[in-house]
Amino acid sequence: MASPFEIVVVSSDLADRDQLTGVLASLGLNPVATSSLRECREILAQKNVELVFCDRHLVDGNYQDLVATSRQSGDRPRVVVTSHSADWDEYTEAMRCGAFDIISAPCRRTDVEWMVIQAKRAGRDAERPGPTRAEPPELAKAAGASASSGGPVPYAERR
Repeated sequence: MASPFEIVVVSSDLADRDQLTGVLASLGLNPVATSSLRECREILAQKNVELVFCDRHLVDGNYQDLVATSRQSGDRPRVVVTSHSADWDEYTEAMRCGAFDIISAPCRRTDVEWMVIQAKRAGRDAERPGPTRAEPPELAKAAGASASSGGPVPYAERR
């Protein structure tokens, strides 16, 4: 049996937190809600959390602090930043810092659902083993890669 898809919502704004947890509950999910970075870190230490929706700013830190914690533990959890003023500069900054994505707050159901789908897909892709470098040259060529370089096979060699 697969383990549950654990989600945490961390927001210092009660209305935003309730709205987002309501959207997640309507999707059949059971998120854990918290109001601070400290509480979120405590939850992360106890559970195998896959996805965190986090306000841009919290009472005791910001999403960048959470992303730094996420990097230390590998690819989990994926951090989605929620922001009332999401613009292009903020988006690029969040992505540069290592956020999974950024969505506007209050969160729309379609945006939240898409983040859950993307996080689940990324989790499955991370669990799927990739090709090994020790595969026979015939398999590499059949897959469209040069056995010597690992890159695409030039058109002339495909004949």
